[in-house]
Amino acid sequence: MASVHHVPDPITRESNPSEEKQTSVTTQNDRPLTFKVITQSFVRKTKLHGLKYVFAHNSSKPRRAFWLFAFFVCVGMLSMWSWNRILYLMSYPAVTKIHMVWAQNLSFPAVTICNHNLFRMSRLTKMDLYYSGYWLDLLHMNHSVNEKSLQVLRDDRKKLLMDLMDFNHYTPPAHFVVNTTEMMNRLSHQMDEMLLECKFQGGNCTFKNFTPIYTRYGKCYTFNSGLDGNPILTTLKGGTGNGLEIMLDIQQDEYLPVWGETDETSYEAGVKVQIHSQDEPPFIDQLGFGVAPGFQTFVSCQQQRLMYLPPPWGDCKSTPIESEFFSTYSITACRIDCETRYLIENCNCRMVHMPGNAIVCTPEQYKECADPALDFLVEKDNDYCVCETPCNMTRYGKELSMVKIPSKASAKYLAKKFNKTEQYIGENILVLDIFFEALNYETIEQKKAYEVAGLLGDIGGQMGLFIGASILTILEIFDYLYEVFKDKVFGYVKRKKRPKRSQSDNLSTCDTLRSHSDSLGFTPNMLPRHPTLGNFEEFAC
Repeated sequence: MASVHHVPDPITRESNPSEEKQTSVTTQNDRPLTFKVITQSFVRKTKLHGLKYVFAHNSSKPRRAFWLFAFFVCVGMLSMWSWNRILYLMSYPAVTKIHMVWAQNLSFPAVTICNHNLFRMSRLTKMDLYYSGYWLDLLHMNHSVNEKSLQVLRDDRKKLLMDLMDFNHYTPPAHFVVNTTEMMNRLSHQMDEMLLECKFQGGNCTFKNFTPIYTRYGKCYTFNSGLDGNPILTTLKGGTGNGLEIMLDIQQDEYLPVWGETDETSYEAGVKVQIHSQDEPPFIDQLGFGVAPGFQTFVSCQQQRLMYLPPPWGDCKSTPIESEFFSTYSITACRIDCETRYLIENCNCRMVHMPGNAIVCTPEQYKECADPALDFLVEKDNDYCVCETPCNMTRYGKELSMVKIPSKASAKYLAKKFNKTEQYIGENILVLDIFFEALNYETIEQKKAYEVAGLLGDIGGQMGLFIGASILTILEIFDYLYEVFKDKVFGYVKRKKRPKRSQSDNLSTCDTLRSHSDSLGFTPNMLPRHPTLGNFEEFAC
C-alpha cells in the first residue's frame, strides 16, 4: 500500500509578520519583569542628575567613572548637610523676639507698701513684752532683762521699757496662748495713720483703697490688689499725674530701738515697695525697693509680658501649680508655698504671712526655730526650693529718680499743715509717685528657631542643588524599590504556589503526539521558520 504524503501549501505555510509580532509582544507582556529590566527602566526614566550617564552603554569607561564619582560626591555632600540640619533640629534652638505694642488703656499694677519697722513702740503692753520680749532680744528666756540691750537705749525710752518689763507684781493670764497674728496686726503701723495724701489719676483715694496683707515685714498694704470684690484700676495716659501719688508719714518715733541684730529690727528708715501683677503674691523682702523719707521718688514703669517655651526648647513650667494655697503659678507663689512646707516640716508651725491652716508660730518659736530655719533656707539651701520660670508672666520694668522734700520754701507750710515740726517733716515725710512711662507694653516672646518645615525646606533645597531631586523623585525611588520587592517576593510566592507536573504527564502528551505524527507520516522540519525545532511534536512539547 502506497504511503500518502501531505504536501504543505506554500501559501498557508508562509508566516504572517503581524501575527508573529503580536505573538512576540504577548509573550513579553506575560513574562514577569526581572530585577535587571526594572533597574534599567528606572535609570532611563529617573530625574536624578548624572545617574543615567553612569549606566550609559554607549559612553566610555572614563566618562562613566567621572559621572559615578561626581554622583557620589554630591550624595555625600547632601548627606552631610542633611545630617547637620537634623542635629540642629534636635538641639531645639529658640530665639527671643521683642515687640512694642501700643494700647488705649493699661491695667495699673498692684503696689505693695511695707514700713521697715515691725512694731510700734508706743503700742507695746506689759503682756506683749512678757511673751515677745525674748523674741525682740529684750528679755532672757526666764523673763529677766537683757542688760546689753538696755545699754544702747536712750534715757526716755529706757525708762518706758523698764516700767513695762517690771514683772515683779505681774501675773500672766492662766492658760493664755499668745496670738502672734493678733499682736502683729495691733502693733504694726496702720495705713490710716501713715497715709497723709493719696491721688490716683488726679482723683482722691483713701486708706480704704489699700488691702492689708502680711509679709515678712509684718503688716503691709496693697493698692489695687483686685481682692475683696474691688475692680482692677486702669490708666488711660502715661506720665506723671496719671498714676498713683501718695504722701506717707513713716512714724520714725515709733520705731523699735536697735539693741541687737535680730530679724525683727531694722537699720533703715522708710518703706519697702514692690510693683507686681495681681496674679502673684508680694515677695517684698527680696524683690522690693526702698523709698527713703525726705525725698519724692518718681517710679516710671513699663509693663513687660514674657512668654517662654516649655522643654525641650526652654525651661519654663507649663503645668499647673501643685499647691493647696495658690491657684496660679508664679515664682513668688512657688517660693512662699515651699517656705511654708519647709517650716511646717521643721518647726511644726508657720509664720503669720504664710498661707494655710497650720498653727501660727509663737514669738518663742519665731526666735528658736522659724527665723533661723527660714534664713537658712533662703541663704544656703538652694536645692529644697527650686522654682521654675512660668511660661507666661507679667513684670514691670522700673526707672527711679528722686528729689529732696521738703524744700526750704515748703517746710514751714507742711509743718503747719500736718501740725508737726520742720525737723519731723524732713525725717518722716516721703512722696511716692508711680506711673506708666507711656501707654504701651513690651512683649518678650521666645519662639522656636527651627522646625520640621524648615528642615524639609533646607533638605529639599540641597537635594535640588546637589542631585536635582525633589519629592517626586523620592517617590520614584520608592516606586522602584516596590517593583524590585514585588519581583523578588511576589515572584517567589507565585513559584511556590505553581503545581509541579509529573514526568509521566509530560511524556504522555508528547508520546501521543509522536505516535500520531508517525501514523500520519510527517517528516522532520516540515514546519516553516522553525529550523531549530525538530518534528511537530517537538514544537508542541
